[in-house]
Amino acid sequence: MPRSVARSLAALALLVLAACSGARNTGSDSSAPPTAAEASRFLSQTSFGATDASISQVRAAGYSQWIDQQMVMPAPQGHLADVDARLVELKAANAAATLNPVDFYYSYWQRAITGPDQLRQRMKLALSEIFVISLTDTSIDTRGGASYYDMLGANAFGNFRTLLEQVSLHPMMGVYLTWLGNQKEDPVTGRNPDENYAREVMQLMTIGLYQLNPDGTQKLDGLGRPLPTYTSDDISGLAKVFTGYSYYSPTPTTVTFAGRNLPADAKVRSMIPYPTFHSTSAKTFLGTAIPASATSNPAGDLKIALDTLFNHPNVGPFIGRQLIQRLVTSNPSPAYVARVTAVFNDNGKGVRGDMSAVVRAILLDSEARSATLAEGPTFGKVREPLVRYAHWARAFGATSTSGEWQIGSTSANTSLGQSALTAPSVFNFYRPGYSPPNTRVGQAGLVAPEFQIVDEVSVAGYLNTLQTTIDVGAGATVNGARDVRSTYAAEVALASDPGALVDRVNLLLMNGRMSGGLRTRILEALGSINVPTTGAQTTINTALTNRAKLAIYMTMASSEYLVQR
Repeated sequence: MPRSVARSLAALALLVLAACSGARNTGSDSSAPPTAAEASRFLSQTSFGATDASISQVRAAGYSQWIDQQMVMPAPQGHLADVDARLVELKAANAAATLNPVDFYYSYWQRAITGPDQLRQRMKLALSEIFVISLTDTSIDTRGGASYYDMLGANAFGNFRTLLEQVSLHPMMGVYLTWLGNQKEDPVTGRNPDENYAREVMQLMTIGLYQLNPDGTQKLDGLGRPLPTYTSDDISGLAKVFTGYSYYSPTPTTVTFAGRNLPADAKVRSMIPYPTFHSTSAKTFLGTAIPASATSNPAGDLKIALDTLFNHPNVGPFIGRQLIQRLVTSNPSPAYVARVTAVFNDNGKGVRGDMSAVVRAILLDSEARSATLAEGPTFGKVREPLVRYAHWARAFGATSTSGEWQIGSTSANTSLGQSALTAPSVFNFYRPGYSPPNTRVGQAGLVAPEFQIVDEVSVAGYLNTLQTTIDVGAGATVNGARDVRSTYAAEVALASDPGALVDRVNLLLMNGRMSGGLRTRILEALGSINVPTTGAQTTINTALTNRAKLAIYMTMASSEYLVQR
């Protein structure tokens, strides 16, 4: 392993340890208008990164009103509309053209980088890592995947019960976790219902493996062992509920149930019940019993099952903690989780599962906003590679020559090791409870989920990808240059004053929290780039541009930047 890569890994591990342990909930004065640095920090939790404009918006509105504005903001054109438009364009050049995941990635990057509804965009990514489907599965249709991502965004600030139902009935979830076309048991052939979705909807999407207290800690038996939330019998009982659903059709038949003769929109519309294929036997799960019936009632049984899951006491702490991890910090205190759970259970108006209230509770909590925690080595999370990449583009005003944001797959660990909606399995890119083995993070009993895709290859891949991107841009080659590029106009204008340049980069990328040591190293490096005082303006501009690029690269390559505080 190159020593520079080893140093980066070691520094990152130590910083995660420092950033994820220690004192809690010291509070801050939330009544004063946020400073530019405070606004930038808030935006690192609520968006794909701060810009000059968004910092000004947060400062003018304040945290709470900015969230309100984001939640009511109409979403721009959806991903499905994007890929449909892309297909028309492709077919104009080749009538036999079809869509592939790259066409979704283009849409993802455009919305993540340019979308005004940044909180919704960030929530889509977070929810897609809990309710996982993946374009790595060749059975997942690109239009269907785009529709699924739109559905997550549409429900980001709605009610969790509605979100759970729409996730469950989306045909791409049905395909991915093999409950679309799931048939009732048949004692003659020995067939039993597929249990895949029944297991994963409990384990990964609602209640988790172990019973939880409202603060997210595990309930224990008399011997100190965690109590399981469900048994194999619960899975089998719930699997019977998830039978008799398949693709939408205005004229459903056994043929459409089998996935043939489908209308054009079957892969983007919710699945529908096919009573003939639904189990009518008794179903018991999680303390709920649905008696045997002579009449098939798939919709009624599904309602009972989803209501049971939704009302389970684990859902608030299980989902709330994961959303805190995705947005704010990897190791929230039990008190933080408990406060979010309380809001999930009751939004103050007697409503359970109000996601808008939950998101507000997460982002406005004293732990999230504490200036003291932000200053100390006791808080934070590793920034996801996708978030870092979009952060670069937003902070420095990158534009797309083609207008299509032609950034393709970044999944290889020699690149970012991550592409939206492309997790390697239903367990996401990383598990919420992942703790890197043989590290001080693990020894301290802490978790660092994003570290599951960090190794010597992915560290080098990120650094190389970042260097190329900052220098010449990202994405496909369009008219002889990379499609997505920045001119760094604002940074070049400051580059004759290295201190001012670093201060700007520090605000946009690190919320003004760059250490004195890192700042000194960057200033020394910038000073090594000589800017001529006479001669051709192009030569002077090149030197100034190189200073700007180097300041950005050294900041984004630092372990300090890699941990969002």
